[in-house]
Amino acid sequence: MTPSETKSIVTLSLLAAFVDGEKHEREREEIRRIAEGLSQADGVNLPTLYQDVLMKRVSLASVAGELKSTEARQLAYEMAVCVCDADGTQSQAERMFLADVRTSLGLDASAAGFSQQAEEIAAVPVAAAAAAAGAATVAVATAAGAPNLPDSAELDKSILNAAILNGALELLPETLSTMAIIPLQMKLVYRIGQSHGYQLDSGHIKDFLATVGVGLTSQYLEQAGRKLLGGLLGKVGGGLLRGLGNQAVSSGMSFAATYALGHVARRYYAGGRTLSTQMLKDAFSGVVKEGQGLQAQYLPAIQEKARTLDAGKVLSLVRGA
Repeated sequence: MTPSETKSIVTLSLLAAFVDGEKHEREREEIRRIAEGLSQADGVNLPTLYQDVLMKRVSLASVAGELKSTEARQLAYEMAVCVCDADGTQSQAERMFLADVRTSLGLDASAAGFSQQAEEIAAVPVAAAAAAAGAATVAVATAAGAPNLPDSAELDKSILNAAILNGALELLPETLSTMAIIPLQMKLVYRIGQSHGYQLDSGHIKDFLATVGVGLTSQYLEQAGRKLLGGLLGKVGGGLLRGLGNQAVSSGMSFAATYALGHVARRYYAGGRTLSTQMLKDAFSGVVKEGQGLQAQYLPAIQEKARTLDAGKVLSLVRGA
């Protein structure tokens, strides 16, 4: 793809991020931070694009006009779909926007099929986690009515395995692989809460992620943006092998973020949900750094996991992980 096409794909993703008009200020701030953090990549001035989108200085028609190749148009649409689905199923405004995108880009009916796949992934987290984790709940009431403590070693293992899986998904070039990371993080938090005797819903888990500083839309934009600007996203075949050897493309952020979410959730629910907002943020920030330090140690395991993943079965992975 040309630099102009890359710029247009990023712009379309930002348009998708704000199309429903309901982004919380903290999510907007995360998106702005990400734009600044990626601003030097591939000559694309993301802070300027961010301002252009917020100030409505760009239009869908102008963006579509810059996307010349079939590959670029398809990838642009897929990223827009995943941005809309990152924080849950699509709103009416998002569905209308994506229909306009398909028309503007001249895409066929298969594009709508991709949107359906993304919607199915977005709808999975808590319901699937309840079914999958129900038989394995660790916190069981004793005769005295108090819950047993979860097995510490098993929790450590489940958190590490989840971090390795998401680190591996970050290395795959397909857009749906990137999108699967957020539902898997939500399922991890659900299971940790359940192991301490809490029955959570998706709204609570989204609030928990937002409180510690993990925005859903912004996290997807950061993951996909790094892959796109690094030349990995959208490629097939050799794209995976290039990704495995190119840590400039993959920062390991998904491993560290998932690792931190798991351990902070564990502290939070084990402590009876008494940690303040600031304490949660501070704890998450500290454990993210710990996770970043561990990423190199577990990189071989992440790479090996990536080689075994079938990106065509991402929905099954999210349902059954």
